[in-house]
Amino acid sequence: MEDLPSTTVGSKGLIKRHEFVRVIIQSLYSMGYRKSGLCLESESGVRYKSVDFELLESQILEGNWEGCILTLNGIKGLVDERRASALFLVFKQYLLENLKCGGDSLALAVLRKQIQALRVGKENVHNLARCIICSKEMELGKKDEHSIHELRKKLLKQLQELLPPPTVLPERRLECLVETAITSQIDSCMYHNSQGAVSLYEDHCCTRDQIPSETVQILTEHKNEVWFVQFSNNGDYLASSSSDCTAIIWEVLEDGSVTFKHTLRSHQNPVSFVSWSPDDTMLLTCGNMEVLKLWDVETGTCKHTFGDPGFIISSCAWFPESKMLVCGSSEPEKGICMLDCDGNDIKAWRGVRMPKVLDLAVTPDGENLISVLAEKEIRIWNIRTNAEQVIMEEHPITSLSISADSKFFIVNLNSQEIHLWDIARKWEKPFKYTGHKQHKYVIRSCFGGLNSSFIASGSEDSQVYIWNRRNSKPIEVLSGHLTTVNSVSWNPKRHRMLASASDDQTIRIWGPSQLKNVQHAKLCERN
Repeated sequence: MEDLPSTTVGSKGLIKRHEFVRVIIQSLYSMGYRKSGLCLESESGVRYKSVDFELLESQILEGNWEGCILTLNGIKGLVDERRASALFLVFKQYLLENLKCGGDSLALAVLRKQIQALRVGKENVHNLARCIICSKEMELGKKDEHSIHELRKKLLKQLQELLPPPTVLPERRLECLVETAITSQIDSCMYHNSQGAVSLYEDHCCTRDQIPSETVQILTEHKNEVWFVQFSNNGDYLASSSSDCTAIIWEVLEDGSVTFKHTLRSHQNPVSFVSWSPDDTMLLTCGNMEVLKLWDVETGTCKHTFGDPGFIISSCAWFPESKMLVCGSSEPEKGICMLDCDGNDIKAWRGVRMPKVLDLAVTPDGENLISVLAEKEIRIWNIRTNAEQVIMEEHPITSLSISADSKFFIVNLNSQEIHLWDIARKWEKPFKYTGHKQHKYVIRSCFGGLNSSFIASGSEDSQVYIWNRRNSKPIEVLSGHLTTVNSVSWNPKRHRMLASASDDQTIRIWGPSQLKNVQHAKLCERN
């Protein structure tokens, strides 16, 4: 005697065999393999469509509305609200078809006795009543039998979205289950940093080659400590600033190597901050306790100097259209001001009670201005609604960075922690990252990688730290610099490229370990 198949499949006995086969049949049909689906139904004895749905389908396509209503009322597991919605759709079709046949009195009876009892909202009932009064507007009478058949098929599709399993399977159920499993594996993968489909043939697990982990190039043009570094929004350029009173624009070539483009000379003091315009045609530079300057990226010429020598700026940021900027001063009476590219004031927050501004940023969507005030205060100002939120940290903040999706920001604290906050302020407490060293210097961190999945930071112990955003402990610690790493920037388009700036007067470009030898060979050929 032949053994009967087990009622479950899988090593843990968690999957019911008939459900598993049924979702496979559904998947075959949805991908166009109708013959294979029919064959599997025949061989397994498992039907894709339930008995209830097959009955409902035949009743609707034949216009058996009373039978359809009885079937819907008999389906188990259908909650009252969804049952009412399903019945309403059926009554609506029933009513409209009566109108087509000239049965106004029958349509009115359906409306009075049945639809009103469903509690589907006065507006829906009123709309249907208007159909009876102005039936000519529905143009249903002009439709032929084929059009009516198509409307009934549309009704069936609408009902499929309301009926519960197992009467109806959720659409593309097998694909949904597999995607959920893959997503779970990706979410638990600390190094995942690539787009596109992943293989089903084995469990997903990335190696450290997915993120920058090795020095692939060292830039040595600066003549003193490098304080700040930032990639352009399109990832094609890199800007750096130094205590040698200059900023440098670098170009990222197609092969991933970085070459010198312009030295920006005009500041009289160390340059502490740079900011790319959203269209990457302009660059702002802040001198240390000095003025703000606007540069043309293509020519390297200074287009505008904002204010006089007393106009001291600590940080600056752009609004999305590249026509307006905001800057903050460490001198309280200077405050925060919004300007156009010609230096004209648009709006300002000043006064003796205004705290000094340590850092500020605008979310990429232009919705919020976030500023760090008086060491421990974070202020989130919604530009559209004027709503303001305040977060108080327990330790002094040294820097601020915003995620590319405008949903999160991080702040570095001199308590050797980095705090992640959500801008919508749904969290009562921040997510904290630890491991790097920061006591007395301004250390800057950044988001990076696919979907801003990683956080990188400089450190006073001369190393670069990288965290997966879901993990408070670093997944990589990169060595190479000789002293404090002040700033890092992750290329927004090349997800495996990171730059770091150090007091050792160099900028290091980091990439996957397999690129190290390739980049070295290319640079040797170029030289």
